[in-house]
Amino acid sequence: MHLILTGATGLIGSSVLDAMLRTTEVTKVSILSRRPVAMAGDAKDARVNVIIYKEFSRYDSEVLSKLQGASGAVWALGVSQTKVSKEEFIKITKDYPLAGAEAFSSLAPNNGPFRFVFVSGQGSTQTPGRFASLYSTTKGEVEAALSQMRITNPRLLADAVGPGFVDGKNHAAIQPYLPDQDLFVDGGKMLLRKPI
Repeated sequence: MHLILTGATGLIGSSVLDAMLRTTEVTKVSILSRRPVAMAGDAKDARVNVIIYKEFSRYDSEVLSKLQGASGAVWALGVSQTKVSKEEFIKITKDYPLAGAEAFSSLAPNNGPFRFVFVSGQGSTQTPGRFASLYSTTKGEVEAALSQMRITNPRLLADAVGPGFVDGKNHAAIQPYLPDQDLFVDGGKMLLRKPI
């Protein structure tokens, strides 16, 4: 099974990459990344191919040929809404995964279905209220658009997963590769973590 992964340098993406590397049924992992992926390099696993790619809003024939035969993707690419402008957040959080799902839908071998898993988040909403955050509204818009794409594109099986709180503290395999968190995130984790 050939799988595509985005966001491999982040917390969730690193965890997904570790799971893919441990799964013998995965015969190839194509990582789309804006920069080298240290964890992939250190793994020295012939199944892993890192493709440095910076334009996630469109996919040319060259990159699609490198992804040909993939039957699924995990879209873990994301950014904190506190680190970019509103426009940039929407582009990365909504436009990029929708472009990826559309482009990847024709990659599966034998005209089979392509499974696209979007890492959303707890708190996303498809019916935002007056006080809904940009995060929850944008994630909900992606979920709704992917649901619509499933109807209009029979080759695409798109799903969204919404983890609530992710902490890689006890995941030793990814520890050396985790990005530094800002003080707010680290402080929040300390407050929410259950005592052992």
